[in-house]
Amino acid sequence: MNNQIKENFYKKETILSEYATKSSEAIRLKEEESDFRTPFFRDVDRIINYSSYTRYSNKTQVFSFLGNDNIQTRIIHVNLVSKISRTIGRALLLNEDLIEAISLGHDIGHCPIGHVGEKILNKISLRELDEVFMHNIESVRNYMVLENDGKGSNLTIQVLDGIMCHNGEKLLRRYTPRKKTKEEFLNDYYNSYKMHKEKVDLTPMTLEGCVVKICDIISYVGRDIEDAIRLGFVNREEIPSNISKVLGNNNKDIVNTLVTDLINNSYGKGYLEFSEEVYLALNDLFSFNYKYIYNNANSRERLDYYNLVFTSLYDKYLNDLNSNNLNSSIYTYYLNKMDSNYVLETSNERKIIDYISLMTDEFLIREYESNCR
Repeated sequence: MNNQIKENFYKKETILSEYATKSSEAIRLKEEESDFRTPFFRDVDRIINYSSYTRYSNKTQVFSFLGNDNIQTRIIHVNLVSKISRTIGRALLLNEDLIEAISLGHDIGHCPIGHVGEKILNKISLRELDEVFMHNIESVRNYMVLENDGKGSNLTIQVLDGIMCHNGEKLLRRYTPRKKTKEEFLNDYYNSYKMHKEKVDLTPMTLEGCVVKICDIISYVGRDIEDAIRLGFVNREEIPSNISKVLGNNNKDIVNTLVTDLINNSYGKGYLEFSEEVYLALNDLFSFNYKYIYNNANSRERLDYYNLVFTSLYDKYLNDLNSNNLNSSIYTYYLNKMDSNYVLETSNERKIIDYISLMTDEFLIREYESNCR
């Protein structure tokens, strides 16, 4: 391989900010030979070529099974996070390859039916394993354990950490990275399964991870309003004036205002920060979305149905595993293709939770209709 090709991949790192993560800092859980690509660029290639990435396209973002092709699915959200994050990263001279890898992989652990499904699977996991189920932690498990037929994909810990710490459900005015060793990252990951007993500080170890964390919010607060308006859940005129005067009342203006404000207040700094005015307006918009959109996205009847689907399938698969029913889909679609170490070392309860978390919305419902009705 011509050395000039490798130099071309690394050339842009000469202009990165002092706060950016350089390729020389990349750490993998297992050492492996490098090629001409930078390590984070190589992680992007791995992420987009796994079948789990393809399944994004049939996983819920907010609204499920409403028969409108213009409503975003998980893949659209992920692509928006990637684009918005890379815009901020380029403006702040951060490592765009690292940002893209975290962005594209951050929601891979989302189970079917979005956060509704996540809450149901969390209840099952707490009951059966005394462990929480959180999509960000399952995303890390996906890349460390499940991908590559149960052998894992050996992504860099900077990417895995950014994925683990991305959760955009808590808004901050300032985002400051917390440096970690490989051992500290692993401790955070394993301790996260017991977060119902003790909180873990899920702060990204890189500034790039902080960018994705805030862009997870930037990408959905305005877009979710557009979807909700399209479906008749809210009217644009209902957005309070204290929000619209600062941020705008449509996705284009909201994203532009948030991105521009964040860049202007973060340039040349080792942290990300909003102005006070924009932060307060964003916080109000966050509350507005929860009250009028997220809390109303599903009827009581639909929530009861989803709960029945998840719990019925869990019970069905557990019975199949305990009775060694080799005709069950958990064998034919999943376990028969997994590495023997995963099959032998993983509890039946965890196998089922992993299997369900990997499903698309439509596959989940087909499984229920075929096996539990």
